[in-house]
Amino acid sequence: MAEVPTLTTARFTMRPLRRGDEHALFPTLGDPEQCLYLSREAFASQQELWDWLAAPDWPGLTWIAVDANGEVAGRFVAFPAHEERVLEIGYITCAARQQQGVARECTAALVDHLFASGMARKLTAVVDTGNAVSARLIESLGFTREATFREHETTHVGLCDVWVYGRLASDPPPPAPAA
Repeated sequence: MAEVPTLTTARFTMRPLRRGDEHALFPTLGDPEQCLYLSREAFASQQELWDWLAAPDWPGLTWIAVDANGEVAGRFVAFPAHEERVLEIGYITCAARQQQGVARECTAALVDHLFASGMARKLTAVVDTGNAVSARLIESLGFTREATFREHETTHVGLCDVWVYGRLASDPPPPAPAA
């Protein structure tokens, strides 16, 4: 995939991953409750997290959202799906920054970039059916629930049902968020 360009939003700079980000992400990704909807269990150490974040064979792109003070607010990713120009996106907001609109603001910027740059004709997102917050977020960004896959994935919490969402570059933009 391409290099990770820096993206900006009203409140955040989304930059490439760098060494040290694991320190800021570990309180969230090392917490079993925060990792409930991930496909793997919480990380046991910052080194284990770094090895996963920076895995040289991972084919995707990673953005780290930082605020004006340089504090890490979340991680946002895009990676190849089943065919060319179809990308799956993912996101996690640091626990201390949840319910502040970080995920919506930064995911919207990522979606806009992936379509405007021509990198994607379609974006997908896979959401655990128990994760109502993530489902509301992705729906608010104009994604359509395209499928429900029952007992689709075995994770650290057992068999999980998932919703698969999609949004085409040609879809109309979502309505602006309420003020």
